Amino acid sequence: MKTEIKYLPILIGATLALGIVIGGWLNGFGDDHFLVENSSKTKINKLIDFIDNEYVDNVNTDSIVNITVDNILSQLDPHSVYISSSEQVQVAESMKGDFVGIGVNFYMYKDSVAIIRPIENGPSAKAGILAGDRILYADKTKLFGRKLPSDSLFSKLKGEQGSVVELTIYRKSAKKQIKLKIKRGIIPLKSVDVAVLLNDNTGYIKINRFAETTFEEFKKGLAKLKKEGAMTLVIDLRDNGGGYMEEAIDIADELLKDKQLIVFTKNKKGSIQKTYATKKGDFETGKVFVLQNENSASASEILAGAIQDNDRGTIVGRRSFGKGLVQREMDFSDGSAVRLTVARYYTPTGRSIQRPYNKGSEEYFKESEERFENGELYEKDSIKVADSLKFKTPKGKIVYGGGGIVPDIFVPLEVEHGNENTVYLMKSGIVGNFVFEQLDRNRIAFKGLSFEQFNSKMDKTNLYFSGFKKYLLRSGLDIDLSKNKDIVKRYLAAEFARQLYGESKYYEIILKEDAMVKAVLK
Repeated sequence: MKTEIKYLPILIGATLALGIVIGGWLNGFGDDHFLVENSSKTKINKLIDFIDNEYVDNVNTDSIVNITVDNILSQLDPHSVYISSSEQVQVAESMKGDFVGIGVNFYMYKDSVAIIRPIENGPSAKAGILAGDRILYADKTKLFGRKLPSDSLFSKLKGEQGSVVELTIYRKSAKKQIKLKIKRGIIPLKSVDVAVLLNDNTGYIKINRFAETTFEEFKKGLAKLKKEGAMTLVIDLRDNGGGYMEEAIDIADELLKDKQLIVFTKNKKGSIQKTYATKKGDFETGKVFVLQNENSASASEILAGAIQDNDRGTIVGRRSFGKGLVQREMDFSDGSAVRLTVARYYTPTGRSIQRPYNKGSEEYFKESEERFENGELYEKDSIKVADSLKFKTPKGKIVYGGGGIVPDIFVPLEVEHGNENTVYLMKSGIVGNFVFEQLDRNRIAFKGLSFEQFNSKMDKTNLYFSGFKKYLLRSGLDIDLSKNKDIVKRYLAAEFARQLYGESKYYEIILKEDAMVKAVLK
């Protein structure tokens, strides 16, 4: 990772841009939408034929078509996009919520496939694979010493459900090779990271995206928290770029009373489709808080807007991204697809939270970077809202449209983290890599420790803080972490906890000093 840290916010924005194009209703259109020909369409088809048949050099006309499609869509709006067939497979899998594989988190370490942690109750865990194991062969295919890209590795480990792969493992702790036969199974791709209690009666659910299984995962987490005594619910949508609109609507339905409006859409012809809550909600009376930040978009904003506009709960954090456009997906025969904006959505009070995009996509996505520069991430008064876009909730609260959901309780970035670049760094993959390598060198130092003993050990030592600074330098990142030592130590301890004890322990450490969570618990 050679990128300078000052550009991390831009990278986060670029990642968000990819995430939010997934948002909306992703329903297919029939082929009849493409049958009507006109002179412009004929001209494009003929031009491609001319190039194919007559141009002096050999040209890949497929790539020309892709560029043409991209250019056409760029004239529309920032969220109408073309997705190649290879990208479409990856996106579809991510949004499906599961895949077939062996169930491991791995890391390419010194040209070897190193196991960070087998997924709990997954095929690999049941077969006896341990954290720190190296996969040398999948059947007869050599996986070490080849600098294989991740997609090639995935293809060797994935397969048909129930199919068997024989792995040759090197177990460093025992200094021996082991052969294990693993039957591939369905591996969940969780969209709900965790559902835990913050205190005796406050539940917390973290949603990282809205995939096919998100509502089901949310319901399961909510039922668990209610059983444990939760009477207040905190839904964390920070850095959630969106996904399936229906999943966000179903979650809102759990929180709102019968016949309360959740969202409505309006298309080119002015046709309005309204979606209301039903009687089935499982959490219609307890207190609700929604955490959001500048990277919360699309379906996240639908959920937050429904809660805010119905006076159902409190929005905590910073102004959300501002995407109020609905896409539908249309597939091409080669496996690629186009996601075309077909409607705008509006919150229950009638707000469009879509920010302007008349200056083009580049300027549109740059607006996220400008929020750092104009101070709105640090002071609520710096948020620019137009009085003409003022709306009232049923209880008379003023809310604004025209560019994201403005929170009820503002939590500035500098108060939350002290230094925004440090936290962007601590949420990046480099931390996980560092922690794995530390454990790989001396995993026995943590063997048999209870979680309380682990916490005490991490609090007292500066060993890993010092080691991380050196690791960054070797990676080409010269960053002064001295002013944010507590933040760095906390995130390092959390990552150690994740790799040693699981996801919930990561959040248990992180949330203790989380400024937004503290604002809720006040």
